[in-house]
Amino acid sequence: MIALRENVCLAPYTTLRVGGAARYFAEANSEEDVQHALAWARQHSLPLFVLGGGSNLLVSDRGFAGLVLRIAIGGIAIHECNDERIYTAGAGVEWDKLVEQSVGEGCAGLECLSGIPGSVGGTPVQNVGAYGQEVAECILRVRAVEIATGRLMTFERAECGFRYRQSRFNTSDAGRYILTGVDFALRPGAVPKIAYADLKRHFRDQIEAGAPPTPAEVREAVLTIRRSKGMVLDETDPDSRSAGSFFKNPVVSRSELERISAGSSDAVPHFEAGDGNVKLAAAWLIEHAGIARGLALGPAGISSKHTLALVNLGGAKAADILRLKDLVQLKVFERFGVELHPEPVMLGFEQER
Repeated sequence: MIALRENVCLAPYTTLRVGGAARYFAEANSEEDVQHALAWARQHSLPLFVLGGGSNLLVSDRGFAGLVLRIAIGGIAIHECNDERIYTAGAGVEWDKLVEQSVGEGCAGLECLSGIPGSVGGTPVQNVGAYGQEVAECILRVRAVEIATGRLMTFERAECGFRYRQSRFNTSDAGRYILTGVDFALRPGAVPKIAYADLKRHFRDQIEAGAPPTPAEVREAVLTIRRSKGMVLDETDPDSRSAGSFFKNPVVSRSELERISAGSSDAVPHFEAGDGNVKLAAAWLIEHAGIARGLALGPAGISSKHTLALVNLGGAKAADILRLKDLVQLKVFERFGVELHPEPVMLGFEQER
């Protein structure tokens, strides 16, 4: 049987360092552990929450009155398949360790996702993306346990329903599966993806000279950019005590873009989002709504490096983070008529709001 602990504070398990206690807490090191935990929670009629790296999570001050199951399934296995190298990683593997290893072995596919906190199992759920790259581009298949039955399942890439910051695992099948492992198909010796404006500027001379950067060079550039925005975990940097980007980039129609542009003296940055829609830059909206970097609202604040990050300045509670979130959303809506949606998972708030 899996080992259980009671009344475990969840704040240390999150990058925001905020939140109350879990009534019960356990760690799963295998798919069998996951099945045992599910059976135990079902037997005791308790809700279950699956915890990964805690990087995209805000826990309520009351905590969670059920079982929190931390996925700690490790291991990275590698095999060759045609011209691709398949990395099979346990859901509990630290995400950046996988990126660092694959890039160090000369593979392209994950280099722009360097420095993102969290674990492998969380990346397909949110279809994690950054700097012009998404995990959906290289995921081959996902392994999972069905919560209702305990069955082991496998989903090929086409079955995962990937869209911008979405998958079947956080939309139509939210709460139905626990992810236990992911297979990534990467390309040894391939030219890395340079789509993001900052990266294009960084490597402009090199690309114009006909010497495209290696995946390792792109990784270092991404890490440098992320550090400049407080987006790399660093215990010495208070700006990294955050949940990363707290708001999703909103997707609007072209007519909405025209309306927003007509009311702005500055050009509104946007990107194609398909289906006749465009994606706006949430950070730009926040800044132009009058929310400045470094703004403090009690012990919660806006990062001094990036307006998308809400940070724990020291001793913040979940209620403090929520007040700041509400302020940012209100200011953006009042200025632009655009609703910002939080990116982190909210745990335990149904008891409070």
